[in-house]
Amino acid sequence: MLISGILVLLLVLVLQKNNRQSSDNKYFNRDIHNLAFSRHARCRMNCRQVSEADVLDILKNGTINPQKTRLDDQPCPSFALEGYSSLDKQHLRIIFAQCEDQTKVVTCIDLDKEFYCNCK
Repeated sequence: MLISGILVLLLVLVLQKNNRQSSDNKYFNRDIHNLAFSRHARCRMNCRQVSEADVLDILKNGTINPQKTRLDDQPCPSFALEGYSSLDKQHLRIIFAQCEDQTKVVTCIDLDKEFYCNCK
């Protein structure tokens, strides 16, 4: 009886997490045709050894972090996507600003390793 109650609770928690991610994904378009990189993002990518392929990987497969996502940012909402790059398993957070006609990479952060970058 106790085990079945725990299993039901786990199922409810998984379904709630999936529903939350689905609702977040309805705001973020992962099918990007016009991706741009800010100068700051390019500097951070260079400093933190993050490739465009890594950024695209997180764009396609990353998880939206609702605590770091700002739907009210202007001029476009910003989305924080997190995950591990496929090639070297770097733990990344990429911030995307998504407007109607363009998605811009704002910055990238390595969540496990501290880098000193001289980016402005």
